[in-house]
Amino acid sequence: MVKHIVLYTFKEGVDKDASVKLIASVLEPLVGKIPGLQHLEIRRAFNGMDYALYSEFESREALTAYATHPLHLEAKTHFFHLLDSRVAADYDV
Repeated sequence: MVKHIVLYTFKEGVDKDASVKLIASVLEPLVGKIPGLQHLEIRRAFNGMDYALYSEFESREALTAYATHPLHLEAKTHFFHLLDSRVAADYDV
């Protein structure tokens, strides 16, 4: 199993609470639709970053495939323009 954690900040002036709800509404339903994606959650952060994405994949290959999967790419079109910065970490379990 691979755990994938990403921390994000929004651009200046973005409604953070509404944006986190939007992002969760388009990404969380991808579980069960993208092969190898076992869990995904979006939560508002309170420690310097604006929100966190936590997800679990059955393998490194599944994580790699997720990045370019058409459903993931389509979901990103709803919110990617709101983002300012991103820091990610992946690790094997």
